[in-house]
Amino acid sequence: MTAFRSSSRLAAIVGTAACISLGMSLSAVAYDGQHCKEPGVCWEPQPGHPEKIAGSKYDVKGLEDPKEVAKQGNSERAMEERNRKRVDNFKKTGKFVYEVDQLPK
Repeated sequence: MTAFRSSSRLAAIVGTAACISLGMSLSAVAYDGQHCKEPGVCWEPQPGHPEKIAGSKYDVKGLEDPKEVAKQGNSERAMEERNRKRVDNFKKTGKFVYEVDQLPK
């Protein structure tokens, strides 16, 4: 009698797993999340957001300021300078030091 219970329990688990995986695969096929106007143009706004954001309350502020635009370039140049110092020190000493302020001057 215990063999019957364990086999029916196993069958129930396998059946449930099959139903769940079938349901998930059918839902994945049903909707791909995109409504393309033409091939490669598949952007769509999220529900509750406007179609175009320029000039609305969702418009990104600060990108017209040259200082804001230059921040990324400045940080990249500073990173490259720190990496150059690390590599130069490694070539001289053979020991890699991550902290730039701990490098000998």
